[in-house]
Order: sequence, then C-alpha cells, then structure tokens
Amino acid sequence: MNKLGLLAAVAALSAAGSAHPALAAAGCDRACLEGFVDRYLDALIAHDPSRMPLARDVKYTEDGQQLDIGDGLWRTMKSRGKYRLFVSDVKAGQVGFFGTIAEENKDPSKVTPDIIGLRLKVRDGRISEIEQIVVRNEKSAEHLDTLKPDPIYVQAVPAGQRMSRADMISTADKYFSGMQLNDGKGDYPFADDCNRLENGNLATNNPTPPGEKRPDPKTSLVYSGQWSCMEQFKSGLIHFVNRIRDRRWVVLDEERGIALAFAFFDHSGGSTRHFKTPDGRDVVAGPVQPWTWELAELFKVQDGKIHRIEAVLQRSPYGMPSGWSTHAQAMSDKPRDVSMD
Repeated sequence: MNKLGLLAAVAALSAAGSAHPALAAAGCDRACLEGFVDRYLDALIAHDPSRMPLARDVKYTEDGQQLDIGDGLWRTMKSRGKYRLFVSDVKAGQVGFFGTIAEENKDPSKVTPDIIGLRLKVRDGRISEIEQIVVRNEKSAEHLDTLKPDPIYVQAVPAGQRMSRADMISTADKYFSGMQLNDGKGDYPFADDCNRLENGNLATNNPTPPGEKRPDPKTSLVYSGQWSCMEQFKSGLIHFVNRIRDRRWVVLDEERGIALAFAFFDHSGGSTRHFKTPDGRDVVAGPVQPWTWELAELFKVQDGKIHRIEAVLQRSPYGMPSGWSTHAQAMSDKPRDVSMD
C-alpha cells in the first residue's frame, strides 16, 4: 500500500470507527486490550495497517526510531510465535506484550524467529501509540518459543494487598537505582523467590555446571548468573552499567501487580570500568567501548517485594533516545510515570 492509500485507510477507519461495537465502548477491559495486541499482530502479518483502528495522530516507534505506519516490521513480519505474556493497565488504556514472532528469511521456505517487546495505547477505541523493540536473535527467540510465561504473572494479587501505582513504581525502580549505584549496600527489595529472565534466558539461580564450584558472591571478582537476585546486587560487580536512564514506567497492572518500563542501560567505558567491591577490592570489568542496552523490563511486585523480572533487550547505539522523551528526559536517571499521559 502506498502512502496516500495508507492515509486514506487511516482516515476511513477513524471516521467509521464508532460504528464498530468494540470501538464504540467507552472503556477497554483486560480482554479488550489483549485483543488489540492480537489484532495488531495480525495486521503486521498482513502488512496492512487498514486492518487496525488507528487514531489520526498515531505515533509509532520501532527500536527507538519513529517510523511511518506501514514501515519497519510492518513490511517483514510473517507469523506469531508461541510465547505470549501480557501486562494490561485498564485504568490507563495501555497494554504491554512480550512474545515471539517470525520475519521473512532469505530462504522463502523458512522464517526467522524474533522476540518482540510491545506497548500499545488505546484511546477512544483506537490505537494512539505503538512502541516496540524487535530483538533479532534467532537462538534466543527459538529458546523463548519453547517456554511458557511464569504462572505468577497471571496470578491476581488479593484486593486488600494491592499496591498503589506509585508504590509499584517505587519498589520496581529500586532495581534500576540499585544496579546503577552498585555499592552492594542499597535497598534491594528482592523476595526470596526472585528470578530474572532476559530474552528467554535465565539470568539468576542457574545451576552450577558439573565439575565446577559455585562462585562465592562475597569473594568472586566475576559476576555470575548462578547467584540469586540479592546476591548479584550485594556483590557490587555490576558497576559497568553506570547509568540507567529514560526510565519510563508505561504500564501498571494493579490487579496482577506487574509494572512495565522501557529504559536504557549505558556502559560508558573508560573510568567506569574501574571500581571497588563493597569490601574494598579493586576491580576492572565491563565493556571497553561505550554502548547501550535498549530494553523493556517488567516486574512482578507484591507485598513490597520483587518476585519476578523479565526483560526484552538488545544492543543499541550509545546514548540512544527512546523517541518518546526530550533530550533532558532521555539522559535523566529519574523514573517517570507516563502511563496516564
């Protein structure tokens, strides 16, 4: 579809949207929001934006770049995968999604598996914002596709125990602040059962390989995925992630106790590679050249503790902005609740 045809299709959808029963509804509950994700993915597969009810001023970013509707993944997506994890914020009309998808392959008989981190904002029955990260790592995507989301993510928090939106952000953001400060002495609200998944790979509590000895987080000079969430942070060995910025808290699922943020992890190199452990040992570690992780990360928070963490992340140019912030906001390490904006 050419650009003129696309604009006409969007205008027609906007004008006719109120005639559709699903679009005429005043609100959009959990099922409605998750339905928008499925319809969006189907529209991507069809390479046809006219299949979606889009707001006239819809904004779309992919991997931090603002694109025209119909560009980027709209041109190449072939199918959905099996992994599907939703975070729904009915109050804000926002929905997050982590899942597996497939794109075109050089061999027409094959597809290339990817991981997607997606956010949609639904306003008046139409999608007004689309933000997505596409992780093009076949091995990770293939592995994630064999998994099922942790059941804890669909468990509702008892009504009397639900945290406020502000408290959910405050608790989850201590993960970012604690990692950035990296003094081993911070306020780390990790539950005993805390686990972290990154692009489908377990990043905590991994079993010790046969014939090896589990590294001691109090004496090791090398960070380990065998450690618990708490042990990793108390080790003080994450200093090379020296700035965690543009912390945009975008989806807050109060019923299930899940907070979703988009952010950037900077590795500045140089002097940031030289630091001391909590007990005063000198360490030199981390990337030599500056680069950044771009990520979407969600946290299951309950009773003031972080129980699960899951991230979709990819390497991006150093200092990359999100496409949703001013320069000052993009460089700031202060958390921002933008869910209701």
